[in-house]
Amino acid sequence: MRRLDGTAEGEKQRWQRRRPLTTEGPELSLWEALAILLAGVGAGGINAIVGSGTLFTFPVLLALGYPPVTASISNSVGLAPGSLTGAIGYRRELAGQSRRVLRLGAMSCLGAITGGTLLVSLPPDVFERVVPLLIGLACVLIMVQPRLGAWMRRRRAGRSERGPLLPLGVYGTGVYGGYFAAAQGIVLISVLGLSLDEDLQRVNALKNALTFAVNTTAAVFYIVFASPEWPVVALIAGGSVIGGYVGARFGRLLRPFALRVIIVAVGLSAMVQLVLGQI
Repeated sequence: MRRLDGTAEGEKQRWQRRRPLTTEGPELSLWEALAILLAGVGAGGINAIVGSGTLFTFPVLLALGYPPVTASISNSVGLAPGSLTGAIGYRRELAGQSRRVLRLGAMSCLGAITGGTLLVSLPPDVFERVVPLLIGLACVLIMVQPRLGAWMRRRRAGRSERGPLLPLGVYGTGVYGGYFAAAQGIVLISVLGLSLDEDLQRVNALKNALTFAVNTTAAVFYIVFASPEWPVVALIAGGSVIGGYVGARFGRLLRPFALRVIIVAVGLSAMVQLVLGQI
């Protein structure tokens, strides 16, 4: 497997017009560092509540001129610590789910490795073409999430988690999360909610634990096989830890509709940036 050192030359040349690159990576001003830190706080909080925190951090990195693959890799590594604080915040709802976490966590890790392999093995142009579609899908899922949740509650009564569909669904979500991660929490909570006869808060706690497994596995994979921008990683990591803690404690106080509108608006801005970057 080739090691992805930042980005391919073609991608660097196209994005170099937007951000000066030094031999040690792009230089960050104080305001740029603050923007990345705050995006990390927002992403950590959103991930603890529902997922799709990448739609906060990824557009900020694009706006600052980071190439898309570099932005995705650095974002994945940086968000891993925040997913841990989100999982810890829901530890009471995880009581009695240890065997389930271990069994499905293994599938999440395998999926993350598959997704990471796809990202570092395929040409960067593939990522740039696919990601706008993934962001669009994520935005649709975010807006229909209330109806999807109501449908899940009607369907899950009496469901059994035995059989291959749940592990395969968790694996597929892990592939998605390892490759890009935006709205993986929403996809995952939908998969879990359709298969488990559990209270939604317990399903959300399991989602946070499995998301942590995906993000951590992807982060280790990218550290070994790619070259993240470490200043960006540090800022997102610090922000996501704070955001994950705050989101787990106070996330239920936020108005869901306003939150969804903000996330979708930020996600659409990322779509526009990616499309314009290809012109």
